[in-house]
Amino acid sequence: MNPPGFVAQVVAFAFGLAAASFFPIIILGVFDKRTNREGAIAGMVVGLCFTIFYIVGVKFYGMQPWFFGVSAEGIGTLGMLINFVVTWSVSRLTPPPPLEVQEMVEVLRTPGDEPPAIEELDEDHLD
Repeated sequence: MNPPGFVAQVVAFAFGLAAASFFPIIILGVFDKRTNREGAIAGMVVGLCFTIFYIVGVKFYGMQPWFFGVSAEGIGTLGMLINFVVTWSVSRLTPPPPLEVQEMVEVLRTPGDEPPAIEELDEDHLD
């Protein structure tokens, strides 16, 4: 057993699983007002299940890396892309989120009153 290699592999799996499940939801939740709960759940489930299936199949059952030879450590990237597609598609096929949620997303996404630039402050505020 090669401990540094094992640790690197486990970290790669963890990042792949996080990318396949959470990253698309965070990005779409911030930048797409139309993303809804149903789309987010469907995308997370599909992305996570695909990634877990591939990792377990390749690492524990001797399955050949069939997707263009992508290793189990790198398959989270494809799981992430699948999650994006499923989340976006399901969100378009189901009712939009409530108007207040869409407005909240718009407020969070749009910068409001920004603090003054450092050049605009006088000497008293810099101490």
